[in-house]
Amino acid sequence: MPAMDQETALAALLAPTVAGLGCELWGIEYRNAGPRRLLRVFIDRPQGVRIEDCERVSRQLSALLDVEDPLGGAYTLEVSSPGLDRRLYEIAHYRGAIGSLVQVRLRPDCGERTGRRNFKGRLVAVEDAQIVLRQDEAEWVLPLETLERARVVPEFT
Repeated sequence: MPAMDQETALAALLAPTVAGLGCELWGIEYRNAGPRRLLRVFIDRPQGVRIEDCERVSRQLSALLDVEDPLGGAYTLEVSSPGLDRRLYEIAHYRGAIGSLVQVRLRPDCGERTGRRNFKGRLVAVEDAQIVLRQDEAEWVLPLETLERARVVPEFT
């Protein structure tokens, strides 16, 4: 199963348990990390994520994953907050980040249209299935399906 499909299936499995514990499933990353596989689960709460939230969610997800066994083998489970430099996974995350400085990387096969793959600018709009990014005086309209990764850049004043 491709990584994205597997992450989507894992999210569908884990989200109800995370929600039942008073948190939101922000995102999932599943990949090889040396000799073992790594499952990172990012959770969020309006009041902020505490270490106790991560511990509680980790225990419950570990039990669920042991019973369901969707990964079929050894892996390491990490549960954490998405942090200030949070990755944006869903269209709702992009909408919530409007006005923020973001760093965007296009998929390798999608940089031809713009002549580049990396952007850093202000997220000014989310329209249909695309984002509008203002970088200096230029505006870039980037379809969500062309994005490999997007992350909020923390700003401290």
